[in-house]
Amino acid sequence: MFAMRLHQPKTPLQWEEVPDPMPGPGEIRVKVLACGVCRTDLHVVDGDLTHPKLPIIPGHEIVGRIDMVGSGVSSLSVGQRVGIPWLGHTCGHCFYCSDHHENLCDHPVFTGYTRDGGYATMAVADARFAFPLGEEGSAVEVAPLLCAGLIGWRSLVKTGNAQKVGLYGFGAAAHIIAQVLVWQKKQVYAFTRPGDVKTQAFARELGATWAGGSDELPPEQLDAAIIFAPVGALVPAALKTLRKGGRVVCAGIHMSEIPAFSYDILWEEREIVSVANLTRQDGLDFLSIAPKIGIHTTTTTYALKDANKALDDLRHGRFDGAAVLVP
Repeated sequence: MFAMRLHQPKTPLQWEEVPDPMPGPGEIRVKVLACGVCRTDLHVVDGDLTHPKLPIIPGHEIVGRIDMVGSGVSSLSVGQRVGIPWLGHTCGHCFYCSDHHENLCDHPVFTGYTRDGGYATMAVADARFAFPLGEEGSAVEVAPLLCAGLIGWRSLVKTGNAQKVGLYGFGAAAHIIAQVLVWQKKQVYAFTRPGDVKTQAFARELGATWAGGSDELPPEQLDAAIIFAPVGALVPAALKTLRKGGRVVCAGIHMSEIPAFSYDILWEEREIVSVANLTRQDGLDFLSIAPKIGIHTTTTTYALKDANKALDDLRHGRFDGAAVLVP
């Protein structure tokens, strides 16, 4: 098969021909139809996440069709279309797995970080952590749901019954979750890079009540804010937008340093929480509701060989929505 592999952080991915992977017991192999390009992939390539398996094939928003199953797999079959997400395996017996928090497993495996991912023509996955997708929607349209959608969904659940929700960083995840919020008849307040009127217009097109720069205050206090951008300075900025008892949800796996801030913007029972990874139940919940909402993902497609360009375009915000690699 062909793949884009990372040999050392902070270096370009290399286009290589590598042996076809073979599924072991309990595993499946898929022919990759599409793989979304996630900001977490950037963190892997840029060395922000410091313990990748090297060399590694990135990519964890995989839509593929099963072409081989390993022994012991009965829940999935050859020819079935599936999604392969970031969480690739958990130990099943640590405190967190036993307490229904497998997203915090002490001994996890992550697709595209500690096991090879989807920047390739084939990928292998633990069958228990692959989601049946059915045939609705193209592979390119569905791919961003496998992380941007799932992490966005887990972050949204953390906001509880919030009705006025701010979204900081209006990229792949936010443009999906904005549609969920509108479907739920809640109000979306979109925060972009200061002066990014193009993305602000995009947010309004998706139903945002208000859109402005991250250096602005919205016209009214918010119940909650979700921070998708990996910028620590947005934490105190988001706290300033909240009513009493409001919550800031930090959705990213990596964030720059959070600056010191005055206690008064946290007081009155405002909260800061983080989201880590996802559970299989998150995937089942979100992927079952997504077709009812009629989510439309805005995508820019790249050939698999152009993964470095896709990552650079993501780094510099050169497209709306999500980037997707197509082998």
